Amino acid sequence: MKTIAFLLYNHFEQAEYEDVNNQLKDKGYKTILITTNKDKEVQAMQQDVNKGDTFTADIFAKDAKVSDYDALVLPGGTVNADTLRGNEEAHGIINGINDSGKLLAAICHAPWALINTGIAKGKTLTAYHSLQTDLENAGAEFVDKTVQVDGNLITSRNPDDIKNFVEAIDKALS
Repeated sequence: MKTIAFLLYNHFEQAEYEDVNNQLKDKGYKTILITTNKDKEVQAMQQDVNKGDTFTADIFAKDAKVSDYDALVLPGGTVNADTLRGNEEAHGIINGINDSGKLLAAICHAPWALINTGIAKGKTLTAYHSLQTDLENAGAEFVDKTVQVDGNLITSRNPDDIKNFVEAIDKALS
């Protein structure tokens, strides 16, 4: 059974974690929730402004081992993504997954982390439309598609694209 890790901080978009997680579990994957937060209780948001549910992470980022996971999913949410892009522990996990050629999937605002880790340069990516200039300034080609696959990277625009995002992850791991 393949293991997919989700990496988040706090104030992430609930659907981009919960719906993606549930759909991947339904396809037979084991999932793990990793957080860079100082507490294992993490707060989800709905459309970035309304508090959603809270979830309990399985492990702190400082204790996570890249070798334990077959893929990494980065949910969006503006605050979550902006915090992860500046977090060294998150960078270590994201770069570790990417450097080992494992699947790295980011949705909505999460591709911001691909800029700060240097992964975006030279890649064709999609994301929430407001990230277009940031991604292009980082050397990526931006496309407006539900899902974009570039090597081991899968990116997607927003919660409306979750079904296609999950299908792309499943196809890449099958």
